Amino acid sequence: MAVRGATPRSVRRTWPGSVLAMEHRRLGRTGLQVSRLCLGTMTFGLQCDEPASVAILNKAADGGIDFIDTSDAYPLGGELSTRGVTEEILGRWLRGRRDRFIVATKCFVPTGPAPFDAGNSRKHILSAVEASLRRLQTDYIDLYQLHGYDRNTPIDETLGALDDLVHQGKVRYLGCSNFLTYQLVRAVGRTETLRLARLDCVQPRYNLLFRQIEREMLPYCAEDGIGVIPYNPIAGGLLSGQHSRASAPTGRFTLGNAGAMYQDRYWHDREFDTVEALSRLAQQAEVSLVTLAVAWVLANQAITAPIIGASRPGQLDDSLAAAEYQLDGDLKRQLDDLTHEYRMGDAPR
Repeated sequence: MAVRGATPRSVRRTWPGSVLAMEHRRLGRTGLQVSRLCLGTMTFGLQCDEPASVAILNKAADGGIDFIDTSDAYPLGGELSTRGVTEEILGRWLRGRRDRFIVATKCFVPTGPAPFDAGNSRKHILSAVEASLRRLQTDYIDLYQLHGYDRNTPIDETLGALDDLVHQGKVRYLGCSNFLTYQLVRAVGRTETLRLARLDCVQPRYNLLFRQIEREMLPYCAEDGIGVIPYNPIAGGLLSGQHSRASAPTGRFTLGNAGAMYQDRYWHDREFDTVEALSRLAQQAEVSLVTLAVAWVLANQAITAPIIGASRPGQLDDSLAAAEYQLDGDLKRQLDDLTHEYRMGDAPR
């Protein structure tokens, strides 16, 4: 029997074909072990063509990552017609090695022109999972996640459809992304009341410049055994320290509608001031700011595996290094103090 509040058991494991060993951790209270870092794929097929995407996947696998997150809405920033391309690229790469990787995908975002081509209705979920299975060239999905909360669909309808997928063997574990804490708590509570397959994982935004989930979501997840796989651990690239407020946005900040979203989140004087201060701490510690930022996320015991990304293989080096980096207690306190204001929500713009 799982014990609420128990620290997830960690092991270090090397899979055949990987170059480096990486710590693994239980996903919430489940028995599933996942690598301590998860590879995000939202740029595959748009910012990264297929050869570049394959090179990134190979680099991650060589580094010990066996947990890969995607979505039927990816590549992020593309048109409606390109949605699903990322899953297709991943499906081709997985041929012959599907059983060596934990694959997570999602549904919710529109993938077609009709009103029922989006959301968390039974119709859309059942259609979306079949399309994802086809694109991924697999007969099961390890972790299937709701990509957003659907206020227009009763939560019981959504959870019932997900439960059916688990019992059909098409999906093995369930999760959600971009849920508020009360939405997650309510969803888990309804699964317990109705005796349905439980949501065992949540995917929120979390980094040194966005710490609001520390107040309610992370304590709840730690107490109730919910895995946490946060995205944006380096704030869309701002925590690389490579961007200048005096220059036009580049890289992830220029990905169409997605770029506008990232600019709205992070491209502000307050955030640049903080990044400059963080960069000085990284220099003093003789470590890259990316490694420091990802290691800080990993240091929170409620976190299962941050989702890291790249637009070229070499960009993974500093994130992979974070899995081995031992964050000094004094340095962590300095990071916490320097970014404390980001626990309380966005400052007035």
